[in-house]
Amino acid sequence: MNDILSDIREELKANIDPQAQKTFQRFFKEEVKYYGVKVPIVYKIAKKYWKQAKLLNKKEIFGLCEQLFASNYTEESFVVSSWLPEYIENLVPSDLAIFKTWIEKYINNWAKCDGFCNHTVGDLIQKFPQTVGELKSWTKSNNRWLKRASAVSLIVPAKKGCFLEEAFEISGELLTDKDDMVQKGYGWLLKEESRMHQKEVFAYVLKNRKLMPRTALRYAIELMPKDLKVEAMKKD
Repeated sequence: MNDILSDIREELKANIDPQAQKTFQRFFKEEVKYYGVKVPIVYKIAKKYWKQAKLLNKKEIFGLCEQLFASNYTEESFVVSSWLPEYIENLVPSDLAIFKTWIEKYINNWAKCDGFCNHTVGDLIQKFPQTVGELKSWTKSNNRWLKRASAVSLIVPAKKGCFLEEAFEISGELLTDKDDMVQKGYGWLLKEESRMHQKEVFAYVLKNRKLMPRTALRYAIELMPKDLKVEAMKKD
C-alpha cells in the first residue's frame, strides 16, 4: 500500500506544470494545497495506479483513499475521485457513512467536493436510491462542504431527470443559506434538473425567488430560454 502511495506522489511531483502551479490558486477563495499538475495528467496517473490498487481488498483500498485525502493535496483527492467510481460494484449503502466522514474531515474546497461527490457519492445514490434520504440530513450540517455535497451528489442523476422531488427538498432546506458555495451547489442542481424538467424547475424558481439568493437563482435558470430568464429575474 505504501509503495503505491509513494509512487503516486513521486509521479505527481514529476509532472508539476509551472503554469498550472502558478495559476491553480486563483480558482479558489480559500488557501488550497496543490502540486500544480494538470487535471488530465492527474487522472492518467490515477488510472495507471488503479491497476495495482484494485487488487487490494476493500479495507485496504479505502485506507489508501483516506491517506490520499489526508495529505490535503487537491490532486491526491482527484485520485480518489478517479478510483472509487471504478469500484462501484463493491460499494454498499453503509459506505455512505464513511464518505460522509471523509467529506467532513478532508474536503475543504469546491474542487475536492465536486470531484468526489458528483461521481463516487452520486454513483452510490444511483445504485441504492433508498440512501438518498441521507443527503437531506446533510443539509442540516454546520459544515459548508457537507451542505454543498447534499446537492452536488445528485448532479449526474439530475442530468437524466432523476430525483427531482429530492432535488426540490434539498434546495428547499438550503434555500436561504448565506454561503455562496452552498448557493451555487443547489443552484447547479436545479439547473441540471431543468434539462429534463424545465417547467417544474421554472415553477419552483418563481415560487421561491423572493427568498432565493440571486446567485442560486442565476445558476438555476442558466439553461432556460431568455424570456423565462427575464421573468425569473423580475423583482416583485
